[in-house]
Amino acid sequence: MPHAAMLDHLEHVARLTHGRDRDVLDATLADVVLATLQARAVVLWGDEGELLDVRAHARADALPGPVATAGTPSPQRPRLIERPELVQTLQAGATTVISDARGSRILVPLLTETQRRLVLDVALAAAADAQARRVTEGMGRIYVNVINLLDACERDTLTELLNRKSFDDTFYKATRAPDEAVAGVQRRVDGGTHHWLGVIDVDHFKSVNDRFGHLIGDEVLLLMARLLRSTFRHDDRLYRFGGEEFVALVRADDAAAAAVAFERLRTAVERHSFPQVGRVTVSIGYTAVRPFDTPADAFERADRALYQAKAQGRNRVVCFESDVTPQAGQPLQHAGGNVDLF
Repeated sequence: MPHAAMLDHLEHVARLTHGRDRDVLDATLADVVLATLQARAVVLWGDEGELLDVRAHARADALPGPVATAGTPSPQRPRLIERPELVQTLQAGATTVISDARGSRILVPLLTETQRRLVLDVALAAAADAQARRVTEGMGRIYVNVINLLDACERDTLTELLNRKSFDDTFYKATRAPDEAVAGVQRRVDGGTHHWLGVIDVDHFKSVNDRFGHLIGDEVLLLMARLLRSTFRHDDRLYRFGGEEFVALVRADDAAAAAVAFERLRTAVERHSFPQVGRVTVSIGYTAVRPFDTPADAFERADRALYQAKAQGRNRVVCFESDVTPQAGQPLQHAGGNVDLF
C-alpha cells in the first residue's frame, strides 16, 4: 500500500475511534467508509424488529459537509421484509455481496454485545473485490468495538439499560432543540414531538428480595428491563437508576400519547407472570420535559408524581402536570400515619 494511502487509512481509523457520541459515531462510520472505498453510498441500517432504522447514510453526490444522521419517524421507516437482502444478511450472519448493472453492494452484519443488530451497506460503482470487502468488514469491527466500550461505561451491568451516570448527558442530547447540532452533525427532530420523563418503581420490591432471595429479585429486574424495551419505542431512552427504580425518557406528541405509553407499561407488568414471584406491579410518575429543563428539575417533578402514585395505593400512573397538586406532591408525614411508600 502506498505511504499516502496508509496515512489516509490511519486517519480514518483515528476518526472512527475518537467518537463518544453514538449518533456522531454512526455518521462517522458512514463517512469514513465512503471516503476509504470511494463508494457511491453508505447506509448503516438498524434492525428494529419489523422495522428498519437508518442510523446514518452518506452519498458521494451529496454536497460537502456533515453526514446526515438517522431519525426517520416510525411510520415512514421501511419494513424489514421489504429488504430481503438485509434479511438474508442478518439471518446468515455473514457478509453478502450483490452485483448488478450499476455496480455492487457489500452488506456486512454487525452485532454488539448488547445484541443490537445492524447492517453496514456499501454501494460501489464497480465490482467489489476482496480488499473492498475486507476494508468494510474491518471498519465494521472497529465500530462495534467502540460501541461495546461505550456500552460498558454507560450501561447498567445487570439489565444493560442506560445507567444513572449517563442520564444528564443523554437527557440534553435527546431534548435539545432541532436546530442545534452535535459536533457538526445535524440532528432531526420531528415537528410537534415532545419528551416526557417517567420514573418507574417496582412495588414492594423489598418483600420480593426478603421472600425469594436476591437472585430471584435480580431476575425480576431483568424481566422488567425486557418489558421496558418491548413496550417503548427504539428511540426512547431507558435507564436503571439503581435498586428497583427505572427511568424512561419518552417521545410523544402530546399528553394523551404519553399517558398511553406509560399506562401500556403498567398493564404489561401487571399481566406478566414472573417465575416464582407471580404478580408484580409498578407505580409510575411522569412529567413533560419543559423548554430549558434541567435533568434534576424534570426528575424531581416525575418523582413527586411517583410519590403520589405510591401514596394512592400503587400500581397506577400519575402525571405531574394534571394529577399532582402542590399539597399532594409534598412528602407525606409518616408521624401518625401508616403509609409505607417503599
